Amino acid sequence: MKFADLGLSTELLKSLDDAGYSEPTPIQAQAIPPILMMRDLIGIAQTGTGKTASFVLPMIDILSQGRSRARMPRSLILEPTRELAAQVAENFEKYGKYTKLNMALLIGGVSMGDQIAALERGVDVLIATPGRLMDLFERGNILLTGCDLLVIDEADRMLDMGFIPDIEHICTKLPATRQTMLFSATMPPPIKKLSDKFLNNPKYVEVSRPATANNNIEQFLVDVAPIKKRQLLRDLLNSENIQNAIIFCNRKTTVRELNKSLKRHGFRSGEIHGDIDQAQRQAELEAFKNGDINLLVASDVAARGIDVKNVSHVFNFDTPWHADDYVHRIGRTGRAGAKGRAFSFLTKADDEAIDAIKKLLKMDIPRFAYNPGAKKKAKEDLDNDGDDIKAEKPKSRRVKSEKPEKSDNRRRYKSDENQSMQSDKRPAPYKQIDAKEDGAWNGPVPTFFDIGIELD
Repeated sequence: MKFADLGLSTELLKSLDDAGYSEPTPIQAQAIPPILMMRDLIGIAQTGTGKTASFVLPMIDILSQGRSRARMPRSLILEPTRELAAQVAENFEKYGKYTKLNMALLIGGVSMGDQIAALERGVDVLIATPGRLMDLFERGNILLTGCDLLVIDEADRMLDMGFIPDIEHICTKLPATRQTMLFSATMPPPIKKLSDKFLNNPKYVEVSRPATANNNIEQFLVDVAPIKKRQLLRDLLNSENIQNAIIFCNRKTTVRELNKSLKRHGFRSGEIHGDIDQAQRQAELEAFKNGDINLLVASDVAARGIDVKNVSHVFNFDTPWHADDYVHRIGRTGRAGAKGRAFSFLTKADDEAIDAIKKLLKMDIPRFAYNPGAKKKAKEDLDNDGDDIKAEKPKSRRVKSEKPEKSDNRRRYKSDENQSMQSDKRPAPYKQIDAKEDGAWNGPVPTFFDIGIELD
């Protein structure tokens, strides 16, 4: 099947051809025709399947007729994160370049002034996160009574982030006779309840079983002690054929510290998490996309907002707390038919979380048999192979003169003790009792020793 068979306009087909696309993905082939027929739709698809284009493309054709009015957007797309909203905006710019549609992006972390100015000029497509949209709505800067198209993207992520009450409130401000599309990778009961409440006889499109991982991704579990995680990561980064990789952590502090550690060891890495402002986030993402850095350490804020081609590996430095997040993390690789590898570091404390992931996926995840000393031993065996005569290792002989001398502290303590004994004729046991009663230490000066904790 070709895009031309789906009933898209000539201008849209031209932009698709410019982008190098001629055949739709399964979700696009099934979702575009009913959307063009103005039907409500529920789309269940895993990440990396072309889900965004499945609603962007028909929306461009639908909105090409008509004109926008000030502060009254004609369509609304709700996204859970800034990164996802920016990604959808990029799709509209790429595929709608032969149309005259106006678009506005409402996200936090940037000034409201430019966003309000864009709304005043009139907007055909409004892409927003729920928080910023509610702020502007309550200030009276936006009216939703003219919005005839609504897209709720990544609905399960909206649920995880606590946005469902905001979405319900937003839906009450929209016209009752509208077209609504809901897309999600999973379909938990609260999302099913939301769809029953706000969608009218929707077309149900499912291209994969809910919460399944991409078959193009090889998944592995790697057993490791918590203290050895950084060393294991460095070993895998050096041994795997890494083009670029995303490393996910559960906490923002872990993201910062791990990025610093990787840089100290000579890796080209960057970081992205919720404490970074929008401008810095965008700069880090651009550096990752352009190849200035090939490792991106991220929190779950980026799990569904990074659309970078040819990500070869994903590392779960921390096992995700929610099983659904595992699907979206590893979905950053193996996109658009490419192959990918995903490694999850497993400690004893992660057994319960891994069991939940396996239950969700309904499959087992194989252990990765990693032996850090195996390659080194194999290299040594290869170097020694064929040697008929091995040189005898000379025996080490200890020279008496090399015996380490006592420390200066020990000698100084002895001399101080002798002087004290000469000045006080009492026996030594009485002096020890006095010293203990005074709270002083009467033993040798302690020396510090290495306990082998990895601090890098």
